[in-house]
Amino acid sequence: MKDLKQFYIDGAWIAPSSDRTLDVINPANETAFAQISLGTSDDVDMAVAAAKRAFDAYSTTTRDDRLALLDRIIAAYANRMPELAAAITAEMGAPNELAMNAQAAAGIGHFMTVRAVLENFDLEEQKDGFHILREPVGVVGLITPWNWPINQIACKVAPALAAGCTMVLKPSEIAPVSAHIFAEIMHEAGVPEGVFNLVDGLGPEVGAAMSSHKDIDMMSFTGSTRAGIEVTRAAAATVKRVALELGGKSANIILDDVDLEKAVTHGVHACMGNTGQSCNAPTRMLVPRDQIDRVTEIAVAALDTVHVGDPTADGTTMGPVVSAQQWSKIQKLIQAGIDEGARLATGGTGRPDGLAEGAYVRPTIFTNVSNDMLIAREEIFGPVLSILPYDDEDNAVAIANDTPYGLSGRVFGADETRAWSIARRLRTGMVHINGADGNLNAPFGGYKQSGNGREWGAAGLEDFLETKAVMVKG
Repeated sequence: MKDLKQFYIDGAWIAPSSDRTLDVINPANETAFAQISLGTSDDVDMAVAAAKRAFDAYSTTTRDDRLALLDRIIAAYANRMPELAAAITAEMGAPNELAMNAQAAAGIGHFMTVRAVLENFDLEEQKDGFHILREPVGVVGLITPWNWPINQIACKVAPALAAGCTMVLKPSEIAPVSAHIFAEIMHEAGVPEGVFNLVDGLGPEVGAAMSSHKDIDMMSFTGSTRAGIEVTRAAAATVKRVALELGGKSANIILDDVDLEKAVTHGVHACMGNTGQSCNAPTRMLVPRDQIDRVTEIAVAALDTVHVGDPTADGTTMGPVVSAQQWSKIQKLIQAGIDEGARLATGGTGRPDGLAEGAYVRPTIFTNVSNDMLIAREEIFGPVLSILPYDDEDNAVAIANDTPYGLSGRVFGADETRAWSIARRLRTGMVHINGADGNLNAPFGGYKQSGNGREWGAAGLEDFLETKAVMVKG
């Protein structure tokens, strides 16, 4: 069993203040393979103090200094990619290929993107009669989730470093192994002492201590809407900046002029990717009412290329969900869909055939779903797709927007002008037209209860900067 019971604070691995530990469980075989310590407010105080001491020196480093540091991190990260991918597979069940080519690759992608942004970013600007200075916000607290563990760490740490901030990271206690490797990468790259610190622990303890800490100037949180509300509430007393990337229930509007085979198949695979554990997954497929039967046939057939099984085995495209707890939640929601009268086209409760153990979920498609059903309202965070009929474009947009969330959305249409007109009406932070991929330079974030602030690219760097106006009398 991996011993990960130390925290990385002030440039060194140190013993925690408490002897409480937590096992890290491999969801594929339900066995413990690593152990972390559960931090306390004392550990948070120590990490924040280190970050605060480091801020004065690091915040005054030059652009070239930070570019050189990012280059060293990128080089060190590249050397540890296979190790990071293996850790992600073990801790949250991502199949080997996904773990290497998407999960681990996203982390280095964010560092390379932020490096390019920083190279040409206007940190100082002269206007008519005044100057604008863009300066680091200060000590930042970072709380990251388990579903894309390194992606979410990198898309916060990279811009924070580029901005000149110092930081304390609390990774998910469910998937912390890749975060410890990441801390080793920071050390190998020569990140100055105190600039990057890591404390493991639970949200109501370590997360709450960070959010309410008087010496943390900003909190950046990715996770559930429920937890994001708690972070905001805890941060309110110190009026710190809070950036939130929260849940989603994204709609995928398929228009009546498309190649159904292509559009529906793409939508199914986008929903099922990462075992459905992506906040921007298109989990509601909206289709013309008179085509719902044909769409359902295509959607079920699209699962023929989805192979559920051991994430370390060749040919596996879908591993388990992250934990037994998550598995149980998904089972209850699938049963709720059945009980509410949605038609179960394929899948259902229980494990897939041949898998007697592990947090494996049957890829599930419901059809003839109405938007008031629980499966259409709640973020399931598993491989479950709901197909909803609509009557016309206005009805489709109304259904898509009838959700407390607003993270992402999709539109498929042969007429791009028509698709664009619908995209403009969606109350979401992102829209993908005709299967367009995400872009690491494009702002990532949502409307409504999907959060505030934006990550990725230049927008991600701006989140960690304060704006200062300087007026000079001539």
